[in-house]
Amino acid sequence: MAQVTKHSELKNAVKLFNAMVKDNLGYIYRGSFNDDITDSILDLTEVSLKTEEQSSKIKKRVYAIMVEGLQNITRHQDTSPEISSDHKSIFVIQKVDEKYYITTGNIIETQHIQHIKELIEKINGLNKDELKEYYKQVLEEGTLSKKGGAGLGLIDMAKKSGNRLSYQFKPLPDGLNFFYLHTVPSLMDDQAVEKDGQSNSLDHIVHIHELLNKEDALMIFNGIFNQESYSSLILSLQKNISESKNIQNKFFYIIAELLKNIVKHGEKTELNHNGNPGIFYLSQSDSNYLITTGNYIVNEKVDQVCHFIDHINSLSPSEIDLTYKQILTDETANSSINQAFGFIDIRKETNRIIQYSVAKVNKKCSFISIRVELNSSPLQTTFL
Repeated sequence: MAQVTKHSELKNAVKLFNAMVKDNLGYIYRGSFNDDITDSILDLTEVSLKTEEQSSKIKKRVYAIMVEGLQNITRHQDTSPEISSDHKSIFVIQKVDEKYYITTGNIIETQHIQHIKELIEKINGLNKDELKEYYKQVLEEGTLSKKGGAGLGLIDMAKKSGNRLSYQFKPLPDGLNFFYLHTVPSLMDDQAVEKDGQSNSLDHIVHIHELLNKEDALMIFNGIFNQESYSSLILSLQKNISESKNIQNKFFYIIAELLKNIVKHGEKTELNHNGNPGIFYLSQSDSNYLITTGNYIVNEKVDQVCHFIDHINSLSPSEIDLTYKQILTDETANSSINQAFGFIDIRKETNRIIQYSVAKVNKKCSFISIRVELNSSPLQTTFL
């Protein structure tokens, strides 16, 4: 895409957007995992599967793999009070060529690598019936580790997916490694995925994970935005934010305005979409939360929108208040004015400029990224 970056701070964000769109990554969560976060991930995935009109059988198969993977992260994640950026666990769901790719990642001690490799290779060498027998054997005879499992989760994922398990280990300091596990649920009983295709997909995830670490991204949703996905995303965030009412109200108001902007003013790229394609992600930088969205916009509107954001950014606090009151009392307000009101209100609430970047996609539309900074002290979340 031809790219015009208005604010250099969005450079990595645009790279991440491009990678997400290219690899059709649907949802990414990076951080600490608990039951509430697991439920939120499952709820958002349910909305996505419903939007894509997947059958009940496919939903159950994808769900089963997700549950096993999320449980594996919860058991083995780093639970230290201060988790370094490289140690944060990760969950990714991706759809490519009518196949879902589910990736989990968490740190492990180097001394456990050989055992995990041998276990996965053994599992990958068994057929469907042999996997069932091996599962029974481990269930009856295996000694559980202090965190549980004894490989049962890996065996169950292989059983339910009908495909090989792919994996990678990335060395970290202090005798640790980051363990990536990549699973592809078969959407049909006899559908198998080529080993090379599965490995290439995992390579892309590892690369994107590096970008996520640089951005300190906490949560990303890439897909179709409509009223249902908007509500599910807000609910997911509400489950994981714990702070004073005043701070929460400001935080969620800004997110709601940015998401509504995609739902109401985004551009469809395909006629069969029952919503507008876009992306949302939440990241951190020093003491600030970075709330970023991206969506398609028709080329004819690009100059108008950029000019308007530049104008809002140039206003002083007193000028913002005056403009805010004028729009608030304007009884002839239309859709464009309502969009303007949202941006002005964001400037009013944050007292920060609105960052943006525009990349031309084709003759019809461009992709616009918008970022808002919000002071995260004293905002605290369970993402940390």
